[in-house]
Amino acid sequence: SSQNLSEEFAEAARQLKKEAPRIQFGKIDVTHQHDLRKEFNIQAFPTVKFFVNGSREHPIDCKGVRKASTFITWVKRRTGPSTVLINSTDQAEAIIKADDLAVIGFFRELHNDSVEVFCETARDVPEMPFGMTASEDVCANYGIQRNSLVVFKKGKPVHKEVLEDGRQNKLGLTRLIKTFTLDLVTEYNIETSVKIFDVPVENHILLFTPTNSETFNEIYENYKSAAAEFRGKLLFVLVDTNEARNGRIFEYFRIRDIDVPAVRILNLTSDAKYKMPADEVTVENLKAFCQSYLNGKAKQHLSSEEIPEDWDKMPVKVLVGKNFNSIIF
Repeated sequence: SSQNLSEEFAEAARQLKKEAPRIQFGKIDVTHQHDLRKEFNIQAFPTVKFFVNGSREHPIDCKGVRKASTFITWVKRRTGPSTVLINSTDQAEAIIKADDLAVIGFFRELHNDSVEVFCETARDVPEMPFGMTASEDVCANYGIQRNSLVVFKKGKPVHKEVLEDGRQNKLGLTRLIKTFTLDLVTEYNIETSVKIFDVPVENHILLFTPTNSETFNEIYENYKSAAAEFRGKLLFVLVDTNEARNGRIFEYFRIRDIDVPAVRILNLTSDAKYKMPADEVTVENLKAFCQSYLNGKAKQHLSSEEIPEDWDKMPVKVLVGKNFNSIIF
């Protein structure tokens, strides 16, 4: 909520006043400041923007940051180095073990395109510590080929990404790393819904199934296998159809009891929905569906109610999705 964020924002301001007095914090109620709302194109609340060097042009958006500690990290990484330079294995271990998650870049040298992309990515992922090293000892200790990014979870490496010079997509990297703040498959509920939308992956795949069915374990394992392959490209969500509080999602996707288990993909930007063509939730079917969607080959699913029998009886015709095009156009 806005109120909660306001308090966290104020807490960050208090702490940074001592550490970085040059950074000023301000709060604007745009319900009274229409000109400012228009100038900076404010559409959602709360919105946080960071202005650099006294310029009103092109402020930096601070998205998905909700805690004071993350705010502070975000601001510090924008105004100073975004990663810690690691010179020894002890130093690396300290970063890896300090938190649930850590990201370490292993490089041949510390001045090339992939280092730059790594540092830029660190600026956009204040939720976890970032370290980088060009030390042969440290790389050898973890047995990692240089020019790789490794995500550590609870002290163990869980993902490795080779950073190719000049060819790395920063946005793709940011999305991929942010998905580690969620489980591989995230079950949808009141608490997780906020986190799901904070991760900047615009393609969501949803599995609708009762979690107490006899086939659930098998279906869930298949879904997790596919999730591992498409991490960072699609966000895998599980919706328990037995949970009454999820009713609004079933309505939104027009899912009925007889449809489950059902798999849908939603593109958050266009709001387009896609239905998995196959009925069985196997690893092969899931992979084929994800791949065809990413290749732009999947057919959009326009959920529509059946055409009423008497749609044509009255002077005003009854239109639904299925007969709209044929009648109107």
